[in-house]
Amino acid sequence: MHIESVTGITLTDTNYSESSKIMNVLTKEHGLIGIMSKGCRKIKSKLRGVSRKMLYGKFYIYYKEGGLSTLISVDVINDFNNILKDLDKITYASYILELTNQVVKESTNHEEIFNILSSSLTKINDGFDSLTITLSVELKYLDFLGVSPNLSSCSICGSTDNILTLSVEGGGLICSSCYQEGLIVKPITIKLARMLYLVDISKISKIDVSKENLKELNNFISEYYDKYTGIYLKSKKMIEKITTFVEN
Repeated sequence: MHIESVTGITLTDTNYSESSKIMNVLTKEHGLIGIMSKGCRKIKSKLRGVSRKMLYGKFYIYYKEGGLSTLISVDVINDFNNILKDLDKITYASYILELTNQVVKESTNHEEIFNILSSSLTKINDGFDSLTITLSVELKYLDFLGVSPNLSSCSICGSTDNILTLSVEGGGLICSSCYQEGLIVKPITIKLARMLYLVDISKISKIDVSKENLKELNNFISEYYDKYTGIYLKSKKMIEKITTFVEN
């Protein structure tokens, strides 16, 4: 092992022995790695406050490739303190962390996934609408899972004209000529899907989206994940409870 610094975000932390933790940290340099934080649960430990999930920092570690590294110290970049003060924000952020933990295992493009994760947590921490940011993350992550919907043309005939709706069964956009049955979403929802898929989350400066459009897109993405990804997360159920507000 050798001493190395890595930039990362802690996705999970699990108690180990009487006083330590094992953390799964998504890093720019090595992707997902395991880090042992020895003695961090002791009251006087200097590692106590930085050995938790949802912490963005520069981790100084004894790095062990293919094994469990050991934490030395952390320079905090963002502790996402505003998220930790708000239960709804915690719920969305926890879901994004859990989803990221699954997605990064299916892809070698860990740096791009890291950038999406860090940008999304930062925007939620800064007060941007949590559901809108989460929907953008979900759409982008479908690329890394290899099942991204067609949002540029009709999924059946390839036409870019007369796009009518989003279809889970059809795998994306459906034009009026190919449409046979199913829900027809509003045109603004289609534009919203395209925008959230293409936009660099870090560049978002304003979000003004109606609850109705968010509801339509959220329903589409949830059904799409169920059909094509095989990913079922407990935290998603909490998201679904929160998003019932759009029906009121």
